[in-house]
Amino acid sequence: MKRHNHPIGNSSCTLWDAICSMDNLKLAHQNAKKGKGWYKEVMMVDENPDYYLGLLQRMLVTKTYHTSEYQTFYKNDGNKKRLIYKLPYFPDRICQWAVLQVIEPIMIRNLTTDTYSAIPGRGIHLCLHNLQNAMRKDVKGTQYCLKIDAKQYYPSIDHEILKAKYRRLFKDDDLLWLLDEIIDSTPGDKGIPIGNYLSQYSGNFYLSAFDHWVKEVKGIKHYFRYMDDIVILHESKEYLHQLRKEIDEYFRKELKLTIKENWQVFPTFKRGIDYVGYRSFLEFTLLRKSTCKGMKKKMVAINKKRLNGLPMTYSEWCSINSYKGWLIHCDGYRLEQKYIQPLQQYADQFYIQNIKMKG
Repeated sequence: MKRHNHPIGNSSCTLWDAICSMDNLKLAHQNAKKGKGWYKEVMMVDENPDYYLGLLQRMLVTKTYHTSEYQTFYKNDGNKKRLIYKLPYFPDRICQWAVLQVIEPIMIRNLTTDTYSAIPGRGIHLCLHNLQNAMRKDVKGTQYCLKIDAKQYYPSIDHEILKAKYRRLFKDDDLLWLLDEIIDSTPGDKGIPIGNYLSQYSGNFYLSAFDHWVKEVKGIKHYFRYMDDIVILHESKEYLHQLRKEIDEYFRKELKLTIKENWQVFPTFKRGIDYVGYRSFLEFTLLRKSTCKGMKKKMVAINKKRLNGLPMTYSEWCSINSYKGWLIHCDGYRLEQKYIQPLQQYADQFYIQNIKMKG
């Protein structure tokens, strides 16, 4: 692995110089505030950006920056209850944007093309498309599926292992000081905070060497990772059972992680693959059952408001469009006709009256 001290395409300054530059901090503020223009902290920085960004710049240059105290709250994510960490907009969110704007291209180069979460230009639907292509173009080689994920992934990431991995990628001591500071901003020697912008990249990066091991050492052709949710396809279920044991050993020895107990090896085309929100079969794709159930419940509630002559909210308008987006990528025609179409005129009226006219 090549160690980096300069931004990609710019050998005239160090990574740290690029992070601390006023141009980079101004861009970080512009990126961090998108969709948050009404936040008091955003408006505060907007009133005097030179002052606040200059203050952040001095904190970084003099190494007096320290991650602020987190606000924590629980959020329901499907059947899971996750502890979410939230940092103040200034200086922390701007600071993390400033770091990632410089190091993101280097980190993405280190990842294989088989990982999809929190990476610009990739995501759920590219992962779904590539999974479906594998199933349809290599039926023999995708007869069986190994599906695994890590137990308590984010809370189990080891600080020292993560810092060592960053040291194998970067040789800029100033940058490493800041990464260490952010990694150690939560108590204990394990766990990175869900909700922290840098954590998405650290979570991906933590498994990067494992991705390369799977692809280059084990020679796996059909491999898909969405953060710690992993799907591997192969023609032999016996091979996948043996591979699961090897992955379990790799996780324990190299990463101090454990595979969640609900791992499975199963025939792909009989059961379909429940992954990234969809159930993929050879000739068709369905919306995941829990997502479908949630959609029906939400759309019925909105339709009840429509029938009672009550106004739609912005959140409800977003929900309708979000589910329309989900249905585009599966065989969801009947679901759209039954649950979305009755609301389309209602949603269009809201858009004209509350978004288009004010935009």
